[in-house]
Amino acid sequence: MKFTLSWLKEHLDTDASLDQIVERLTNIGLEVEAVDDKAQFKPFVIAKVLTAEQHPDADRLRVLSVDTGDGKPVQVVCGAPNARAGLVGAFAAPGAYVPGIDVTLSVGKIRGVESHGMMCSERELQMSDAHTGIIDLPEDAPVGTSFAAYAGLDDPVIEIGLTPDRADCTGVAGIARDLAAAGLGTLMTPGVEPAAGDGACPVKVTIEDADLCPGFALRMVRGVKNGPSPAWMQQRLLAIGLRPINALVDITNYITMDRGRPLHVFDAGKVAGNLVVRRAREGEKVLALDEREYELTSEMCVIADDNGVESIAGIMGGEHSGCDENTTDVLIESALWNPMNIARTGRDLGIITDARYRFERGVDPQFMVDGMEMATELVLDFCGGTPSEPEVVGYEAYAPKVIDFPFTEVKRLVGIEVTSQEQIDIFKRLGFGVEGSGVEAKVTVPSWRMYDVEGKADLVEEVMRIHGENNIDPQPLRSHGAVNAKILTTLQIRTRLAKRALAVRGMMESVSWSFIPAEHAELFGGGSAALKLANPIAADMSDMRPSLLPGLLAAAQRNADQGVGDVALFEVAATYEGDTPDAQRRVAGGIRRGTAALTGGGRHWAGNGEAVGVFDAKADALAALEACGAPVANLQIERGAPGWYHPGRSGVIKLGPKVVLGHFGEFHPRTLEALDVSGALCGFEVFIDAIPEPKKKPTRTKPKLEISPFQMLRRDYAFVVDRDTPAATLVRAVSGADKKLITNVNVFDIFEGASLGEGKKSVALEVSIQPTDRTLTDEDLDALSAKIVENVGKSAGGVLRG
Repeated sequence: MKFTLSWLKEHLDTDASLDQIVERLTNIGLEVEAVDDKAQFKPFVIAKVLTAEQHPDADRLRVLSVDTGDGKPVQVVCGAPNARAGLVGAFAAPGAYVPGIDVTLSVGKIRGVESHGMMCSERELQMSDAHTGIIDLPEDAPVGTSFAAYAGLDDPVIEIGLTPDRADCTGVAGIARDLAAAGLGTLMTPGVEPAAGDGACPVKVTIEDADLCPGFALRMVRGVKNGPSPAWMQQRLLAIGLRPINALVDITNYITMDRGRPLHVFDAGKVAGNLVVRRAREGEKVLALDEREYELTSEMCVIADDNGVESIAGIMGGEHSGCDENTTDVLIESALWNPMNIARTGRDLGIITDARYRFERGVDPQFMVDGMEMATELVLDFCGGTPSEPEVVGYEAYAPKVIDFPFTEVKRLVGIEVTSQEQIDIFKRLGFGVEGSGVEAKVTVPSWRMYDVEGKADLVEEVMRIHGENNIDPQPLRSHGAVNAKILTTLQIRTRLAKRALAVRGMMESVSWSFIPAEHAELFGGGSAALKLANPIAADMSDMRPSLLPGLLAAAQRNADQGVGDVALFEVAATYEGDTPDAQRRVAGGIRRGTAALTGGGRHWAGNGEAVGVFDAKADALAALEACGAPVANLQIERGAPGWYHPGRSGVIKLGPKVVLGHFGEFHPRTLEALDVSGALCGFEVFIDAIPEPKKKPTRTKPKLEISPFQMLRRDYAFVVDRDTPAATLVRAVSGADKKLITNVNVFDIFEGASLGEGKKSVALEVSIQPTDRTLTDEDLDALSAKIVENVGKSAGGVLRG
């Protein structure tokens, strides 16, 4: 639903700013989806043509000298036939964007003569379809001032997203009513005065199925002169995306948007006999106003005359009886239709119109006759003519619903304290009738809310949205006898979390001995005298394990020996670096063998799985750390993994320069040979006791979810650095350029070649930029890029690849 600010203020007397109106609309449930402040029209100014000379090389062009109000005339080449000295019109300078032709102007030469801007037509400024000449304003138009302000083009357009239950707000008057109820002004929607009719309507109406059409109002107006509608009406229709056609059609469109009341106007000279509202006959066809032919079914409702179907009821009129410039007598129709039937018909035919949008939601039944009277008044004002008396068939006065409403219901359902008097005031401002006070009242539902207000909960919703959801204080859930203190220790909790995270990744838990052979212990950094057992249970279990990996690798080999080569194992247990309590570590470790990747492995007709590698181990390690609460986004991956890993296919995980949280990689061939293990193998170990304790929070309530409403941007950069420079150094440098805007940095390409120079490589990075408070401009992005390049140059000696 779109409307302009000035249109709204015809129904609402308010001093509120555009921002205040937008905020209040969203707060009361009419969520604003877009606001067009018409800034695109600000560059256009009123200008006067001082001279108009014939172009030396073109018969249809003139060279104008134009006064734009600054005392410095500019030269403009113009091809409009009405361009002349003394003309006052709208001027666009170089750099201005012209919306009607989707062009940004620049200084250019036209047939060898420079043109510094243009004089605009109405079509170029989206005022109408007129393009036969440039805009011709009165001589007293103020030269040098804003054309948008003069012509009313600076009127902001607001678009709201209506929920299906708010049929009352499909017109500007209904939106104004809600804003007035919310305290943002005074409602001043004018009433409708009935027109004095001259004789009975000669065309009668018969309703064959009252379920499909509960009411029908019709009036003939003779002697009309159909032409263009007034400029103010065309301007409003254009602003919300509707194309003006002629006065009669524009009137129906205007009332549809202004009051949420769709109407239809028939050319009475093309209607044969009386009108019948009936079900369509199976296979009956009609050529509609969109120039498409539709085949109807017996479930659809139509308006027909002696010639056949003239309109698809409540959705679209027929081409045959449409009004044009030759129309002299018209029939103004205002009816009520069954919402379900309208929705079904529109869906089956694939027709989406403003009329269908409103009728399928339900229109105000009490405005049926008033809508016809309002249309009659406008037809008489714009087109003249003599109206007949109205023909009203089938309509029965609205019988309002009355709901018994206890005022305590608001507190019970939404938990807010609203006094009974404030609730009564809210209902009255919204147009509800209220009888009673104290603890309960009888609330009468107005006709425009009959379709969505059914019971007490709906009334509570009305109180809540007008009182203000922002006035509801968040309350923590009460504890019901739960134990508030932690029972498990931090390490116990992390152990369980790590086990679950690794199991979810398709790994099977292994429980291995804490004792390993001495040669295995030495291979993994152990073997000290302090860790040798005085009384080992077996000769090959002589030392306390310094790592979980020897036991896991041995287990994997035993599985392979039994024909299960693709296996993924993990263990979360203790390792030992010394014989004191502080030398005991809590470690989560795991290995993958063969093709046992996260997505599965083994042989398949579409191709065998790839062998596991360093990145599988890295993903497992980070998953375990993240499950235990480590700040994964702040971790660094560096070289220097222990010697049992492949030196070029491994890494160390650090938090800052000193805290080592783990390591991962593919295993060194010498390590596998020493363990008598074969196959593609990778593994990891993370120290869950080295993860910093989380900061204590005053409450366990999770912080609110904050999602930026602005679109994320991505920019690619390629830097040339020394071959031995880690990519992580570049990632840190780029991330540090602006930690609020840059949310992720991803390495997507590395290139080495003679073109880069000896000992050089190119690292390509994808940088994700997430604005939080506004849309970034080109200048913002240029400044950020400069900072990124500067950081990389300082930290890694890198330069942008040319």
